[in-house]
Amino acid sequence: MAPATVSAAVSAAQVVPSTAPDSHSAPCPREDGAVAPDDTSHPDDLVRTIPDPGFADDDGAADVRVVQALAGHAAGTVTSGAVLSALQDARLLVPVVAVLGEVEIDEHGLAHDKSSDMAAVLVQAADGSKGLLAFTSTETMTRWDPDARPVPVTTATAATAAVQDGAEALLVDLAGPTPYVVDGEDLGRLAAGWRLVELTGTSGGHGWIGPPAE
Repeated sequence: MAPATVSAAVSAAQVVPSTAPDSHSAPCPREDGAVAPDDTSHPDDLVRTIPDPGFADDDGAADVRVVQALAGHAAGTVTSGAVLSALQDARLLVPVVAVLGEVEIDEHGLAHDKSSDMAAVLVQAADGSKGLLAFTSTETMTRWDPDARPVPVTTATAATAAVQDGAEALLVDLAGPTPYVVDGEDLGRLAAGWRLVELTGTSGGHGWIGPPAE
């Protein structure tokens, strides 16, 4: 079966802190293949340390296959299934930004920053829906915020983080040039370790294959 089409727009967005990238546990798929939100995460559990994500030689450039798929999708020549197929094996950059931690009041009653934390961010639309930001390259991340720090992760890890933070979507390259939204069943299946494969035969298209049953 073909994956659901994913498209959405975020307007009047505001940035809200996400939990730490290293606070997200491994995907916990339910019997239906969806991923349950992580009830143990809390908005105040911001990242203090960022572990080595395993991309030591990453130069920050976008995967050429992903760039071509996104451009083709924007032009109407590439399907959502093809974009997801390229994204599922790609490295994404999740931005973390400095947020205020503790505030110290001096003897004159003036507030001073005592500490700050680094946190991934969610954007919240006017309707209250939230999406976790991810970027294909440092160049596209700089379009959104030149001061954000990139943390390289797999797409599955980014999807898991979005689900566990209660986000409805993974927002890829939000500031352009070719933004893309992963949401709904596609987001849950990526987080749960499903694989999108190209279907053969007359129907063509793409379909999801679930992980082996334990």
